[in-house]
This record gives sequence, C-alpha cells and structure tokens, in this order.
Amino acid sequence: MTIRQIRVVPDPVLRTPCDTIDTITPGVERLVQDLLDTVDDPGRAGVSANQIGVNLRAFSYNVDGKIGYLLNPKVLELKGEQYGDEGCLSLPGLWFKTRRAEYAKVEGIDLKGNKVVLEGHGIMARMLQHETDHLDGHVYIDRLEKEERRQAMHYLRTHAA
Repeated sequence: MTIRQIRVVPDPVLRTPCDTIDTITPGVERLVQDLLDTVDDPGRAGVSANQIGVNLRAFSYNVDGKIGYLLNPKVLELKGEQYGDEGCLSLPGLWFKTRRAEYAKVEGIDLKGNKVVLEGHGIMARMLQHETDHLDGHVYIDRLEKEERRQAMHYLRTHAA
C-alpha cells in the first residue's frame, strides 16, 4: 500500500496538461494502485495523477463509499448547475463556492482497455469535473467568481510556504 504525497500549488505539474495513456504498462498499473491507496482516506473525493506528480491522464475517486479509477477521461456531457463549497488537496486551507454542472458524464478506460462511463449528480458530478480539470492543467480556483478568486490568490500569496 502506497499513499503518495499530494503536490500543492504552485507546483508546476498541477498546471501542465497530462499526457494520454497509450499503453497499459506495469507502471500504469502501479500508478492506479497508488491513486486508489491515496484516495482511500477520509475527506478525499478524488486524486488526479498530476496531484501525485505523474503527468498522465488518470484519476481515482472515493464518493458515496465507492472507490474507483478512470484512465484517459473525457467529459461527454454536462447539465444543470450547482453552486457549492469546493476544496482541493492541492490547495490546503481553501474552500470557496464554485459553479459546476449538476450532472456530469465522463468516459475513459480501465486497466484492460475497456470503455468505462462514470456519471452522476451532486458530489459525483463535482468530483468528475474537478479531477478532469486537474488533468487539463487547471485547479478549481480558476473557476471562481472574480471576488472569490481575488481572495483565493491573496490567501495563496500570504500563506505560501
């Protein structure tokens, strides 16, 4: 069991779009196991590969007692709107209301190359959008309204390690 350290802003790996996984290798299998081990901790809804320093399109999730992973996720559909508190392991101490779609549908593959579709409302939809944003090189504060983003950036400047 390997629980990996979470990278925090301003680590550049968090702002770099991740590469597609073209071949399932033993390294990709170890990555998935590390993602599953790392997300299996109270308060963690999702962990993307770049949050543990790996520039590949993969994430794990832990929502409503279900733990899993997805490789090469692509958002297929977003519907509705929710506006609620969101935080991020890569931005410790920050919680801001963030607009997201109420429903999200994402497609990817598993370790056998089989197509997998994940979808959901509420927290599941928020997690799917949050983790795919990470893999595209974005963090949730990029989506904040102007005043909240200003507050978040001020916090980051004044609390930098």
